[in-house]
Amino acid sequence: MNDFTFSSPTRFVFGRGACDRTGAELASAGHAHALVVYGQGSVVRSGTLGRVLRSLDEAGVAHTELAGARPNPEVGLVREGIALARSCGADVILGVGGGSAIDTAKAISAGVPYEGDVWDLFSGNSPMVAEGKPPVACVLTIPAAGSEASASSVITNDELQLKRGLSSELHRPTIAIMDPELTFTLPAYQTAAGVTDMIAHIMERYFSSVGPVPVTDNIACALVRALIEEAPRVLENPRDYDARANIMWAGTLAHNDLAGLGRNAAPGGRAGGWESHGLEHELSAYDARITHGAGLAVIFPAWMRYVWQEHPERFLSFGKNVFGIEPVSPESDGVDITEDEAVRDAVLATIDELQSFFVSIGMPRTLGELGVGPEQIPGLLETLEKNKGAVFGDFRRLTMEDARAIYESAL
Repeated sequence: MNDFTFSSPTRFVFGRGACDRTGAELASAGHAHALVVYGQGSVVRSGTLGRVLRSLDEAGVAHTELAGARPNPEVGLVREGIALARSCGADVILGVGGGSAIDTAKAISAGVPYEGDVWDLFSGNSPMVAEGKPPVACVLTIPAAGSEASASSVITNDELQLKRGLSSELHRPTIAIMDPELTFTLPAYQTAAGVTDMIAHIMERYFSSVGPVPVTDNIACALVRALIEEAPRVLENPRDYDARANIMWAGTLAHNDLAGLGRNAAPGGRAGGWESHGLEHELSAYDARITHGAGLAVIFPAWMRYVWQEHPERFLSFGKNVFGIEPVSPESDGVDITEDEAVRDAVLATIDELQSFFVSIGMPRTLGELGVGPEQIPGLLETLEKNKGAVFGDFRRLTMEDARAIYESAL
């Protein structure tokens, strides 16, 4: 187990009706004016935004609204939000929605005390400024990204056709309101994409070059098993409170770094190389209509098939602990294959089982289902290299030719 530092400063307010406590929680934390950031209409149509605003009024917390956070949130709205937060004197940025709204809120918060363009922070050209930065709070309505407790924010720059993440402990929300009943009306596709994203967050950390870390590895595999068990239940009965609650909480634990402790290369760093996320980000930057989780459902199995021979023991561990898949024994099972062939078969069966699960909940199997063909690959590689460099990754270092092969195998 590697050395690590871990902080989870978020106050979680979880359960039925938690949404109506938003104002009281912010007031209790000493906040007087919230910039409320939300998406493109669902929180309005569902009545969630109205409930949040009423709770703020009842608690005496002033508020200014910023609508329009889209899937794969764009830096233009972030810039607008920074100017608005400064002009209204917001002392907290409140994201209401899923990862897009919360990541937008985080980026606005980071940009308020920064004198330059906020994109500088996401480009790595300038560090975040802590002094004068308003904290982030959130009301989660779409479990998926884990942004309600993570140190990450991912923003797209349409003009540059780039999608970049920024990780900092300063990003972690101070308050997360989590009401599973708000997720009852989520479409099945969005629910399934969210579950896929959660599993990917866990696997990015699990499939790192660090060897076994039994406590953390068992937490990771248990979270994946829980998600695989709960997803079919909630798709069959969208109003199954317990299934919704377990998925919502698993999404938080999948990305607050708990599932990677001891697997990180540096004490304050995140475990894993996040290769599949890097490959997928180019898809949703190319076409913002591509849901991140759906892209991951295609990319992650393709990446796994390409790299598994680098550390087959990690795949054997994952297969055994998640799916109960183990290599056959040529001697005791009386089969005429070598040990290497038995390992290969068990690993490929594990990957097939994972992808079959994704497909069973409505996720795509190929890039073609997402409208991406071979003609798009050169453009994807061009922006991938701008974002990740000529060589990237941890489990196995990938070149742009490796990335090309993975994309092509997913067509």
